[in-house]
Amino acid sequence: MTDLTDLLARTADQTPVGPPPLDALHAGATRRRRRRTAGLTATAAVAVAAVIGGSTLLTSHDQTAPVTSPSPTPTPVAPATRLIGFGHAAIAVPAAWPINKSRCGTPQQDTVLLDDPTTVLFCLAFRPAGVESVGLYYGRPRGDFHADETFEIDGVRAERQRTTCVMSKYPKANTPNCGGIVSIPSLKLWFQADSSTSAEEVERMLGQIRIVPDQSGVPSYWMGAGPPTGPLVADYLPLLAAAGLKAQYKRVQSPNAPAGTILGVSPAVGTMLSVGSTVTVTVVK
Repeated sequence: MTDLTDLLARTADQTPVGPPPLDALHAGATRRRRRRTAGLTATAAVAVAAVIGGSTLLTSHDQTAPVTSPSPTPTPVAPATRLIGFGHAAIAVPAAWPINKSRCGTPQQDTVLLDDPTTVLFCLAFRPAGVESVGLYYGRPRGDFHADETFEIDGVRAERQRTTCVMSKYPKANTPNCGGIVSIPSLKLWFQADSSTSAEEVERMLGQIRIVPDQSGVPSYWMGAGPPTGPLVADYLPLLAAAGLKAQYKRVQSPNAPAGTILGVSPAVGTMLSVGSTVTVTVVK
């Protein structure tokens, strides 16, 4: 026991005594905190990576290709139209409609009637079902016309007879024959629309009438002259002048018509031209 006591005493005498080594303690503590922080950071990084990876994986499974709605069906383009008229009054009709495709004045297909010369011929013809037509005429409407309505077209006074329909047995049973009239008294013109489809078609056609101040329609050369006499150039020139149009002549020989008879005009009757334009008149010399 004495030997152990002596050994401890000698060791204590050899150990320097002073203040506690605070710097060393702080340094050790700092190193331990850094090791713990590094460990936690690494652990957190692994956890975050796992979460992000899991989220990405879940998202990739949930994603679907974007759904594209089908393009809306294009609205059908209305058929091309052209203006047909006399003087400054005109009506828009499908460009494909021919002129005077009728039999004894009765349309046999969709058409425009312009002082149709066949109306003076006598025969019995029926309008086929589903045929639409518009007619342009000079002067006052036929004798049974009565104005059910007065209104304006582009500032010009007009009169309208209400559209009516009758059912026909020809060419097949229950074929509607509908018609309506619009008169423009100041221009001494009137329009008639007829349909073997419906009254709505008549209303639609008459709704296409326009007043075109800077244009004028090529007048009909049949006005007041029917077969077999034929139209004469002397009667036609005043009509051209009244329409604000000029004439030039193409003279031809014909064994079947007297001199001065008009065989045709170009542009065609009813074509709307700028005021002051020239119309070529083919006339028998």
